[in-house]
Amino acid sequence: MRLTFIGADHEVTGSCHFLEIGESKILVDCGMEQGTNVYENAELPVSYAQIDYVLLTHAHIDHAGYLPLIYARGFRGQVIATVATSDLCSIMLRDSAHIQEMEAEWKNRKARRAGREETPPLYKMADALGVLRHFTPVMYGETISLNQWVKVRFTDVGHLLGSASIEIWMNEDGVEKKIVFSGDIGNKNKPIIRDPSYVESADYAVMECTYGDRLHKKNVDHVPELARIIQETLDRGGNVVIPAFAVGRTQELLYFIRHIKHEHLVTGHDNFPVYVDSPLAVEATSVFSKNLLDCYDDETKALVEKGINPISFKGLKLSITSDESKNINFDDTPKVIISAAGMCDAGRIRHHLKHNLWRPECSVVFAGYQAVGTLGRSLIDGASEVKIFGETIEVRAHIEQMEGISGHADQNGLIEWINAFKKKPEKVFLVHGDDEVCDSFAALLHDGYGFDTAAPFSGSAFDLAAGQWIKVTQGVRIQKEVQSAASRKATGVFARLLAAGERLMLVIRHNEGGANKDLAKFADQINSLCDKWDR
Repeated sequence: MRLTFIGADHEVTGSCHFLEIGESKILVDCGMEQGTNVYENAELPVSYAQIDYVLLTHAHIDHAGYLPLIYARGFRGQVIATVATSDLCSIMLRDSAHIQEMEAEWKNRKARRAGREETPPLYKMADALGVLRHFTPVMYGETISLNQWVKVRFTDVGHLLGSASIEIWMNEDGVEKKIVFSGDIGNKNKPIIRDPSYVESADYAVMECTYGDRLHKKNVDHVPELARIIQETLDRGGNVVIPAFAVGRTQELLYFIRHIKHEHLVTGHDNFPVYVDSPLAVEATSVFSKNLLDCYDDETKALVEKGINPISFKGLKLSITSDESKNINFDDTPKVIISAAGMCDAGRIRHHLKHNLWRPECSVVFAGYQAVGTLGRSLIDGASEVKIFGETIEVRAHIEQMEGISGHADQNGLIEWINAFKKKPEKVFLVHGDDEVCDSFAALLHDGYGFDTAAPFSGSAFDLAAGQWIKVTQGVRIQKEVQSAASRKATGVFARLLAAGERLMLVIRHNEGGANKDLAKFADQINSLCDKWDR
């Protein structure tokens, strides 16, 4: 039983953990790194073709975004996730592949004009569609035996529709152990989805600590706050523009607005229009609208059981095509526009900001974290003008910020999750937090609550049966020098070729004992291919 830490170690994105149990090789999450990363990730100690299972905590790209990449590199195992996570991944992985292809095409147009080498996309739509065929949806609370060594169970952790902590029972050479991966632990009292459920027992816990150094504002009622902003803006004859993440945050806002309309909290503007302008958000909203009662909190479940869609209402308009998006700003009717991306660093929201930021009657409302260096952060920090599509735009709109909306548990919520264990785990591994936060939260749990904690770097490995470290690494900081486009291309394409070769060897071994006639034909096909490429 070996646990190797691969991604989101002393960093927040790119979650990936590798388990070896008996003959099983398992990844828990396979996330894409996003934003600025400080440390290099260790290479997986086996080829992707050897991975039997990926256990997925939830659909966010920093936990699921590399699934198409490992499919391109030979993975053909099972991806096991909850029903809602599987549905959301069907949307988000296709969208991610589309973005990879479009960005590569944009870069390559510039490269061709400059006479430079072209760069292939990280992965293609075919890779996303391929890995989606390997998903196996499961229900919350269902204990599933993967093989003679491993059983798993998914428990609602309240972060996103379908999000889960994963309990894994391991049995190897007569030694039995249990490890729990927290996934992203949700914030309490969120609309639509349930509060986090807790796990009561484990020998080991791998725990996120994103907000291990801070507390959220408590008892904030966002409905009257949002109603006030909408009322004041529509009274001025302006538009309310809300940058929002397409999955999760957009649906929460629709839930708030449905309540505002139902309770007539905005007056004088009956049936004011609300546009959701993001194809991804529109698709995700359809998943949230399904009758997934086992994911909903009691209030939302009660609405659904009465036949009420909790995130739909009169005046809601879904914009999909680019023409529909453009027409929104040609209509003079005061309105609410919800669009992605949530930090204003890409997507259709930039067009809406271009048309509305300079208008003093309008409002721009931020309902989520804005990272340093993003357009959203500049606006919150009071920029008087910004550049959008190369054009300088004066900021005259009202800039509003709804604080306290977060999908992550704060420090107290994290402590509540780990304290729910009836017996302290033998060791708690802290991951998915900024460099200093991983260390400080590990120290807090150790000194203040008596847990045996560690904050490992990528590449560290732990023997779960013996309860001791096999390998302890130090973080390797990423060098600032950027590879040339040519070297990136060579590395990416050649790595894919190597992965194909490793998969071929696995297929050959799997055919040991087959009929001589079939094996001879297989050998001839391989030799023919080698003759073609042996240069």
